[in-house]
Amino acid sequence: MTGTRVAVAGTFGPLHDGHRNLLRTALKYGDEGLIVGLTSDAFAQASRTRAVPPFERRRAALAAAIADLDEWGRDVQIRELTDEHGIVSDEPEIDALVVSPETAPELAAINDGRRERGFEPIEGIVAPYVLAADGERISSTRIVRGEIDEHGRLRD
Repeated sequence: MTGTRVAVAGTFGPLHDGHRNLLRTALKYGDEGLIVGLTSDAFAQASRTRAVPPFERRRAALAAAIADLDEWGRDVQIRELTDEHGIVSDEPEIDALVVSPETAPELAAINDGRRERGFEPIEGIVAPYVLAADGERISSTRIVRGEIDEHGRLRD
C-alpha cells in the first residue's frame, strides 16, 4: 500500500504498549501522512467511569511516543476528537484507518457514512492486541486498576 493517508484515534491515556503498536502500524502505512484523533476530555469521560488524564497531558505523551516510534519521518497531525467518527467521516482524503480487533467492526458504519457524503470508503488496517505477561490484553483500564504497568508487566 503506497500513497496512503492514515488515521488512528483513541483516548491514549494512560499510554501503553498496545497504543504504541497502533501508532507504529499507522506510521508504517501512512506514507502520505497520519492524522491522530485524540479524544477531548468530555468525549473521553462520557464513556468511562475511570479517571482519564487531561487532554494536554495525553497530547504531550502521544507526541513524545510518536517521535520515538516514527522511523519514517511522517507528517503527523494530532487533532482533538469530539465525537465517535468525526475525523474519518468528515475528511475525504483519508485512505485507511488503523483499528484494534475490538474496534474493527465499526469500519462498516464509518464507510456507510462516508458513502452517504460521497466519499470513497476507507481501508481498515487491524493492529493486533499486545498481550500482558498474563496473556490478557494490555489496556489503560488494567493499568489504572494497578494490575499491570504500561508494558504489560504484572504488578503485585
